[in-house]
Amino acid sequence: MIKALVVDDSALVRKLFRAVLAREPDFEVEFARNGLEALELLDTFAPDVITLDVNMPQMGGLECLDQIMLRKPCPVVMVSSVTAEGAEETLEALRLGAVDFVVKPAGAVSLAMEAFAPTLVEKVRAAAAAKPKASLRLKERVGRRLATAPRAPARGRSPRSATALRSGEGLVLVGTSTGGPPALEALLAPLPASFEWPIVIAQHMPASFTGALARRLDSICEIGVVEVRRPTPLEPGCAYIGRGDADIVIARRAGGLIAMAAPARAEYPWHPSTDRLVRSAMENVEADRLIGILMTGMGYDGAQAMKALREKGGRTIAEAEETAVVWGMPGELVRCGGADWVEPLPKIFERLLELKPRAPNS
Repeated sequence: MIKALVVDDSALVRKLFRAVLAREPDFEVEFARNGLEALELLDTFAPDVITLDVNMPQMGGLECLDQIMLRKPCPVVMVSSVTAEGAEETLEALRLGAVDFVVKPAGAVSLAMEAFAPTLVEKVRAAAAAKPKASLRLKERVGRRLATAPRAPARGRSPRSATALRSGEGLVLVGTSTGGPPALEALLAPLPASFEWPIVIAQHMPASFTGALARRLDSICEIGVVEVRRPTPLEPGCAYIGRGDADIVIARRAGGLIAMAAPARAEYPWHPSTDRLVRSAMENVEADRLIGILMTGMGYDGAQAMKALREKGGRTIAEAEETAVVWGMPGELVRCGGADWVEPLPKIFERLLELKPRAPNS
């Protein structure tokens, strides 16, 4: 039985969440109207998973989350609005240790609940099996690393020219989902601005959040980080995050390689799709000039494409189970024999630095 605690100041939302979760035969559901009530229920109800509204009176979601992680770490799914402020607060919640988030349906919540219900159940069920202690340790590791790492200014970077890229053309392809934003911090923040290859990222996330994620990462990383909204030339020393609710693909133009947003396709269940990103890269770059990294995430997106990449001569890294918040995507890559290396999160960037770009045709 999964004990789920729903924390929301809206009586309507509590009623609708009850209707969705209580009809699952393996869920037991309890409710709190604010963060203070939620903290009281940590011991008396002992939830396996919590859904936590971001904005509440008396004690807001971020303060409550911080207290949960200090007192009794438990998997938390944040319930966010689609606003820019909601996106920033949700990303901060993920850094503090929340496992995942869901976006409240816009407009008449009750009318949209049936379409929203499968996502809610899927994310709450997956979060219940996740590792909140691992995500808290991740926050501490990233905090120590970022505290000592030099900062580059968020503006005014001067990436090397496209000619420099063409002379040693290659790409790093990253796929991640649940637990991905703090994992991306741990991967990207230690990389030097001189890193030789562009990094292209498929992070499962709605469009209202990927821009905020790119801005946050850009502010703490030496490399530049941007969201791909239009055809964008790929430069060394930069990372490119696919815009949510679409896919990010690699193409070749007269000036070199570009990343571009592409409408989502039904044959790819998750978006931005790691599978589609990797396959498009293999169509435009020799496999031995590609490095694939699959990190924490629910499902199996990217595993088969990265296995094919490895079989063609590319190199692949899977995050180890010990640090993955959800070992779905990287675990599937390991199980299907597609991983060259299986590394805990703090070691992935070290492995990436060891994989020196090979000379063309070597």
